[in-house]
Amino acid sequence: MNILGISAFYHDSAACLLKDGRIVAAAQEERFTRKKHDERFPMHAVRYCLHEAGLRGDQLDAVAFYDKPIEKFVRILKTYFSVAPQGLQSFMMAMPVWMREKLWIPLEIETALDACGIKMPQDALYFPEHHESHAASAFYPSPFDSAAVLTVDGVGEWSTTAIGHGRGHELDILFDIHFPHSLGLLYSAFTYFTGFKVNSGEYKLMGLAPYGQPTYVREIYDHLIDVKADGSFKLNMELFGYLDGLTMTNDKFSEAFGGPPRKAESEISQREMDLARSVQVVTEEVILKMANHVQALTGEKNLVMAGGVALNCVANGRLLREGPFDNIWIQPAAGDAGGALGAAQLVWHKVHQKPRTVVPSKDAMQGSFLGPNFDAEVEAYLEARGYPYRKLSEAEWAPEVARLVASENVIGLCQGRMEFGPRALGGRSIIGDARSEKMQSVMNLKIKYRESFRPFAPTCLEEDVSEYFELESESPYMLLVAQVRADRCIGQAEAASLPMRERINQKRSDIPAITHVDYSARVQTVNRERNPRYYDLIKAFKDQTGYGVIINTSFNVRGEPIVCTPEDAYRCFMRTEMDYLVLGDCLLSKTDQPEWQEKGDWREDFVLD
Repeated sequence: MNILGISAFYHDSAACLLKDGRIVAAAQEERFTRKKHDERFPMHAVRYCLHEAGLRGDQLDAVAFYDKPIEKFVRILKTYFSVAPQGLQSFMMAMPVWMREKLWIPLEIETALDACGIKMPQDALYFPEHHESHAASAFYPSPFDSAAVLTVDGVGEWSTTAIGHGRGHELDILFDIHFPHSLGLLYSAFTYFTGFKVNSGEYKLMGLAPYGQPTYVREIYDHLIDVKADGSFKLNMELFGYLDGLTMTNDKFSEAFGGPPRKAESEISQREMDLARSVQVVTEEVILKMANHVQALTGEKNLVMAGGVALNCVANGRLLREGPFDNIWIQPAAGDAGGALGAAQLVWHKVHQKPRTVVPSKDAMQGSFLGPNFDAEVEAYLEARGYPYRKLSEAEWAPEVARLVASENVIGLCQGRMEFGPRALGGRSIIGDARSEKMQSVMNLKIKYRESFRPFAPTCLEEDVSEYFELESESPYMLLVAQVRADRCIGQAEAASLPMRERINQKRSDIPAITHVDYSARVQTVNRERNPRYYDLIKAFKDQTGYGVIINTSFNVRGEPIVCTPEDAYRCFMRTEMDYLVLGDCLLSKTDQPEWQEKGDWREDFVLD
């Protein structure tokens, strides 16, 4: 049976293909269209999925969409009616899109598939609920036969948070919290208030938090959120603007938190740092209470998570350390893109009652390498354009790339299948030397063109993780934050009193490029089974330097989706100050390349996130 899962029309549209229950392919539309968070029907991703599966357009057995559009429309109407006459402007903006497109999603799907040359299977279009799709994406691919389930995001149809229980192929939602009360929207409100972009800049808020103090925690609890012992909560909607306005917060919010929102791209003050730290602390505390409650309800020792808030790797790390569960597994595509995967799996396991095959300690995501692989096409691409390169043999590939990293070069890495989800995991990554004191600022300012305070993540050999970090478990999807081991750290007692710019450039450990200001790191562990080439590269780096850890950041610049094709990778390579590019077996040096010429300012193509 061939099942196509789709998420679309809101943000981060994606497609996934299951073949007899096995995940064959999954990809986000943004990677093909080069429009970040592309919300349009994922035509390119759908075509890729069928091609990867080797299917004709008439061989689909079912299509699953990741939520229920009519229920979402009802929620929007009821919300507007409840606050009328306030909210008229946002109502007038939203309704034309709904009346023209979103109310007709079944027809939109059939029309779009037809444009792709795909026949809609008769009576086999399914619409699971949004949080049910999230829950399925977390539980079904997990390495657990049974687990507690926690999904937290902004909002689906009505649900903003759900707790459930998965056993075998059965998955039940036990309890949920409804809009407008949302932990995800609380976090997004502070994202907006501190001058970052909602649905995109939340990870910046998380990265900014360690520079601040939790001075506003009491104000958040007093003014914004009432949290019960079981983690359920209600927001004080008098201070938020998303019900009856076009902004996340209103004037009352500004009065409570020291003035108007920070303007985007302006200087970041201590207030923004403290606000970021404070809402991060509150988020962690609420998630811990939820986790304790779902563990008490289910009696499970395993927890699985999805939803946009599950990408908060700082909260995940604290949950692993302090929470009631022995094991935690988080869907690597935890946001809406992963809903395409969950929707397809619900059809396979719940509609058709197909059993799961669980391999202990091994999930079904295949390292999240579910996108296209262009390695076989690289040489032809380079030859056709006359770009100089050197082809590396299999034996010299890892040692040579490792040598260049050890020489403090910045390298773009585009090899193997593309990752599904927001994290680059060695398929579409920019890599560098974690030992370098200058590498964080170089990569932020000259490669990524982004804010200098943002940290970089390490990739280390799975077997070496406890040598560098206070972490005993694997973290293959870069979704856990852990402390750098104390014996590797350099104390900076006076650091908290220094300006941000000075704190950024301080050396804090013997792997300074990946050690954040609070001595933490967002860790990725790699083993040879999931990504043999990337593993061999880091192993070669360890053989040469004694360190089994390097920098790994996504292969893109600020505002750009992660690269997909060799052409995307070459373009990004030439637009930045990267030193080398690795395309499959081919190594390109920047100094050998012809002068890069491009019409206009390419940065205008990307909306800053």
